[in-house]
Amino acid sequence: MGLGGGRVHTYQIGDRWESRGRTITESDLVMFSALSGDWYPLHTDQEWASKTRYGQRIAHGMLVLSVATGLMVFKPGIVLAFYGLDRTRFVRPTYIGDTVHVELEVQALQDKKALGGVVTSLMQVVKHTGEVVVNGHFKILVAKAGAT
Repeated sequence: MGLGGGRVHTYQIGDRWESRGRTITESDLVMFSALSGDWYPLHTDQEWASKTRYGQRIAHGMLVLSVATGLMVFKPGIVLAFYGLDRTRFVRPTYIGDTVHVELEVQALQDKKALGGVVTSLMQVVKHTGEVVVNGHFKILVAKAGAT
């Protein structure tokens, strides 16, 4: 069962889940810049970015985080809401052409009475090279048995 596939009582500390991969494209950077209004040259100007320590354009950290949330498949009616992120860090650059996937490990379970429970997982966004590019604690509100 993937994360978000079962009611809160089915989760245990230490449960692990890994997503499929997705490649970051130049179109992703352009569309995210347009959507967010973030046209910083490190993401949009190859000539400017080539003179930085990265040597090329890098993906917006929030773009990578958004892609990561899209890679997590949640079952409607089971996962009631995204509950939050804690201690999220963008630890390495993600370049055009990098393929990323998400790895989650359940770290904590918190009862929320009639609402269900909060499942807190250590989230790592990992490049095809094995390098972690984003990490933090990802929280979802999950239904109890018999609730939707």
